[in-house]
Amino acid sequence: MNIQQAGLLQAPGQGNSHWFAEDLYTFKAVGEDTGKAYTLCEVVVAPQGGGAPPHRHSQDSESFYILEGELEFYIDGEKIIATPGMFIYSPQGQIHQFTNKTYLPVKMLVWLTPSGFENFIADVGKPINQVISGSPLTRADLENILATAPKYGIEILPPPAES
Repeated sequence: MNIQQAGLLQAPGQGNSHWFAEDLYTFKAVGEDTGKAYTLCEVVVAPQGGGAPPHRHSQDSESFYILEGELEFYIDGEKIIATPGMFIYSPQGQIHQFTNKTYLPVKMLVWLTPSGFENFIADVGKPINQVISGSPLTRADLENILATAPKYGIEILPPPAES
């Protein structure tokens, strides 16, 4: 028996896109494409505060590859300034966060293994075909994210105290 899996090609600008607050997530490969092995998305993180709060995933591991710009990452409390070409792996259960503190957008690739994260973003984000640009989180958006995250094994944590 010869089993052949169809390939996948996503040209620049292609993929299912959602605004997650002011950040743009474009999914290049999702569970449906990868036999649920992984999700790959291109993320454009908004300047001056875009990013993700402290959180951890109980169902998947997350990897980041910085393409353009500079992000401030915290991995288990350790600060990392991520620049183009840097790769960061955060295994399942590890607390991590990232913030764009610069005046320019940051572009990165994010891999999640196994797949499923795309469903979380679809549930809490805004499809790009319905919203022209991202906007700051409203209280209703935040409540939706906090209520939906556990369904996908994501625990959103309070930000660390400023020192």
